[in-house]
Amino acid sequence: MTTVALLGAGGKMGVRLSQNLAQTDFDVRHVEVSDAGRARLKEAVGVDCVEMDAALAGAEVVVMAVPDTAIGKVASGIIDKLDSGTMVVILDAAAPYAGHLPEREDITYFVSHPCHPMIYHNEDTEAARLDRFGGVAHPQGVVNALMQGPEEHYALGDSIAKAIYAPVRQTYRVTVEQMAYLEPGLSETVCASLLVVMKQAMDEVVKTGVTEECARDFLLGHMNILGAVIFGIQQGQFSDACNKAIEFGIPALMRDDWKSVFERDEIMASIKRIT
Repeated sequence: MTTVALLGAGGKMGVRLSQNLAQTDFDVRHVEVSDAGRARLKEAVGVDCVEMDAALAGAEVVVMAVPDTAIGKVASGIIDKLDSGTMVVILDAAAPYAGHLPEREDITYFVSHPCHPMIYHNEDTEAARLDRFGGVAHPQGVVNALMQGPEEHYALGDSIAKAIYAPVRQTYRVTVEQMAYLEPGLSETVCASLLVVMKQAMDEVVKTGVTEECARDFLLGHMNILGAVIFGIQQGQFSDACNKAIEFGIPALMRDDWKSVFERDEIMASIKRIT
């Protein structure tokens, strides 16, 4: 039975992970510094927290369910208390890629982040269809990176990822740098920004007198079929008018150098802004 110390167990993400770990054979020691978090964890999972030193003593895996901005400080505070060979699991690539993890050659750093449930799916249950964040009922993908440590530790990290993000459809092995290109690069800088722009565009149409319900129905419906064709989910062809609108729309909406957001220096600058 693998012993896991879960730091930040009473936070929003920590409770999610605690609920999933409760369904496994891992021996979990929960750590939470706030009284509110401890009460939240007790109500949601029915477990009590232990003090940090007790949780870390002999722990084989330490999962850091703490905010990106706190990872460096928390990691530095525990690094000397870990046994040689301990695996530290970080749930986002930002802090590791920015260099906020303390140096220690004899421990393993493993980074894991969920893809979240895909828009296009064929889930049978209502619980799965309504699980848009993941970790409840809708199988999702997960990306993993063995940042440092022996190769044989990857399997352990992968098993932790499958447990905390369950149910998991598939895991993908990437590097920490590649994970940074996925987030914040692809998912936040590009996708989230463009989705905000689409909402703002919808609001502009509403100002013309179209009801918000009508505009949302029209936009989300077109996002569904347009996205399915563009991403190869469904075979189809756009009309000549649509293709012409795209031809003129992209240069009207996007700067010529927009792909510079994927340059290494810009990815690093973006990560430093959020950590």
